[in-house]
Order: sequence, then C-alpha cells, then structure tokens
Amino acid sequence: MNRTTHERLLGIAAVLVAAILWGTTGTAATFAPEVSAVAIGAAAMGGGGLMQAALSAGRIRRHAAALRAQWHYLLLGAVAVAIYPLAFYASMRLAGVTIGTVVSIGSAPLLSALIQTRLDGLRLTRRWMIGAGLGLAGMLLLGLAEGSGHVPTGTASGVIPGVLLGLVAGLAYALYSWTASRLMQRGIASRAAMGATFGIGGLLLLPVLLVTGAPLLASWGNASVGLYMALVPMFLGYLCFGHGLARIPASTATTITLFEPVVAAGLAVVIVGERLPAMGWAGILLILACLVCISAPVRAGRREPSVAVPGAEASPDTRS
Repeated sequence: MNRTTHERLLGIAAVLVAAILWGTTGTAATFAPEVSAVAIGAAAMGGGGLMQAALSAGRIRRHAAALRAQWHYLLLGAVAVAIYPLAFYASMRLAGVTIGTVVSIGSAPLLSALIQTRLDGLRLTRRWMIGAGLGLAGMLLLGLAEGSGHVPTGTASGVIPGVLLGLVAGLAYALYSWTASRLMQRGIASRAAMGATFGIGGLLLLPVLLVTGAPLLASWGNASVGLYMALVPMFLGYLCFGHGLARIPASTATTITLFEPVVAAGLAVVIVGERLPAMGWAGILLILACLVCISAPVRAGRREPSVAVPGAEASPDTRS
C-alpha cells in the first residue's frame, strides 16, 4: 500500500468515526425531552466549537497570519457553522425528524460536489456519482421506513418551510466542510483550521444558547445530555472530521457521512425500542454499498495528476 492510499484510507476511517459519533445525537436528545432542539443544537455545536478552539489555541496562534490572510474563508465557514444547527433542528421541528434529517444530510453531498465543481473546477468521477446515487436512494428508503408507522412530528403547513430549512442546513454543512478544506489546502494545519472555524462559530451561537438554554440547567440529566452532545459528537466528532478533511476531498467526506442516519436508526432500534421495516434495512444496505463504492481503492493508472477528482484522490497531506 503506497503512502497516498494509506492517507486516503486514514481519512475515510476518521470521517466514518465522526459519522458514528454524530449518529448518537438523536438518541441522546431523547433523554432531555424538555430541552428544545434549538437549545441542544446551540449547546452542542457552540460548546464543541469552543472546546475545539481551546484545544487548538497553540496551533491557531502559529497559523494566525495565514488565517488572517484567508479571513474570507474563515468567516464564511464560521457563519455556516453557526447556521447549521439552527437550520437543522428547526427543519426537524417543522417538517418532522425524518424529513428534516433526510433533506439536511442527504442534500449535503450533492451541494458539496456542486461547490467543488463550480469553485474548484473539480471533475466528478462516474464512481462518485454511482456511490452518491446509492447513498441518496438508501437515505430515501431509510427515511420512508422511519416515517412509516410513526406519527410525524411536523405539521402539514410546516413541511415546505422545513424542507427549505433542511436545504439551508445541507448548504451550511457543505460550505463549512469546503472552507475548512480550502484553509488546509493553503497550508494551515487541520486542527488550526477547524479550531478557528468552529471557535468563531461557537461564539456566534452563544447568544442563542443564552436565550434558549435555561432548561439545560434545570436538572443534572439535562446538563449531562448537553455536555455529552458538546464533548462527544461535536468536539471529538469534528476532530475526526477535520483529520479526514485533510486527507480526502470535502465532497467525498460529506458523502461518507451518509452513514450517520444508519447509526441513528440502529440505536433507535436497540436503545429506544423502535422497529425498522424491511424498507429501512434495504436503505441501510444501499448506504453501505455507497460507502464501499466511494472508499474502494483507485488504480493508479486511472488517475489524472493534473485534476483533483472527488472520490478518486486525497486532499493535500496537511498534518493535524
């Protein structure tokens, strides 16, 4: 195994770990039902972002000049980080958990690919398109399966605004993934890029947390859920995601994170006691097929060194 393939596999593994950690958030939130989704989102993303910034403070200082030079990417990414949890959780509240999750997570790979194709001039491979198609089909089946037999949490009048907010969340996710990848391509260490982006995003979320976060302090149970969400899925999860972004393209990383709803569905069956019909298991198989398609090694003879291709070669080898 050559060095490039080894780095790419490390990147894929890191993003998979991130997706697994993110997949625990829905089940964790069920242990604090009286806390609003927006408050949990602000606490998780805001707290996790500030912890990332604190951990990466030394690297951020060392790369301060480079970060200032790339301030437009940094600011765009931070704003996207702040928008994502608000749009994502509002989408689930308006349109229902199933529709909000499927639209937000499912749209991110396509939007990420569109951003990279338009702004970076990257050419999508046939294998990436097949893999993304399998993943999106799996997401649709899984979403329909999770929605069947359950009373939707959204209302009919809220479905359209919820879907639109889900698309906003997917765009925000794609944007901060792309801007962080851009910062790393400019020679900034992954932890400095992610720490600065999520630290500023966390600061932007503090006012939201101050307004909505009182129920988090109402009991030890609520506080422990908020602490878990900030520390494990967001802090550790995004450390892994940043490690992966330094080694694979953003469009590939966002496609791999389609594994998140698979984890969420599995935990709902095992812990919450929900039942998943055959359609849901078929969706899980399609998503797993997507991951195999996206992450399978590429023969060197088919690569074009002059053009970076999502799903076919790694990003610059920027150390975390």
